[in-house]
Amino acid sequence: MAWLTHELISTASASLLIFLAGLTSFITAAFGAGGGLLLLVVMASIMPMSVVIPVHGLVQLGSNANRAIMTFRHIDKAMLAYFTLGGVIGALLASFIVADMPLELMKVLVGVFVLYLLWGVTPRVGERSALGRLTFGAFTAFMSMFVGASGPLVGSIMHTYNYEKMRFIATFSSCMTLQHCLKAVLFSALGFAFWQWLPLIIAMIVSGTLGTWIGLKVLHKLPAEKFKRIFRVILSLFSLQLIFQGLWSM
Repeated sequence: MAWLTHELISTASASLLIFLAGLTSFITAAFGAGGGLLLLVVMASIMPMSVVIPVHGLVQLGSNANRAIMTFRHIDKAMLAYFTLGGVIGALLASFIVADMPLELMKVLVGVFVLYLLWGVTPRVGERSALGRLTFGAFTAFMSMFVGASGPLVGSIMHTYNYEKMRFIATFSSCMTLQHCLKAVLFSALGFAFWQWLPLIIAMIVSGTLGTWIGLKVLHKLPAEKFKRIFRVILSLFSLQLIFQGLWSM
């Protein structure tokens, strides 16, 4: 399997990442979110940190795009439109400071914010306004450029919209696809050589497609209330992991 890695990482590490790409896509498809952050944590322990966020972003682009295509008719297209416009603004702002932001503090803040959205007082005022959705897209796209896996953040905010489970998965996946597209454009503009990692990225996307297909089969059979409970627990666990990771690195 050396052709997958160009000797940048070991064959065993590449095999583990390909397997995890499928498993984490299954988790996100079946339970709402959390898979991307799990994959990011493992990649950060295996790969050079300088390549983790751009490579992870491209793998997640493939995974989310597959999920969005498979659930296309359920997408909230108005949310996607506002999220796209806000995301472009957030990515442009991030491009000016992407090299200077303290990542550890940002991880802690994101983790705390997600836990508040999941278990605190649910925001109601203006949550469906055009400005609110634009801000949502800009803020999460901005954070994604530094934290890497913004899925828990996007998912926790989307949780306040009370989508039914298929509409949630479809809208979440389409918005994350857009966000990872912006990330790929930004890191390409900054000179990141994706081609060196392309064989591994393609193999992980193929594995992720299989995981997504199986996960959606599970989602169809999962009662709505049970889905919401599992979703909140999974996001909470990964948010705590993000907080711990940030504090540990300070």
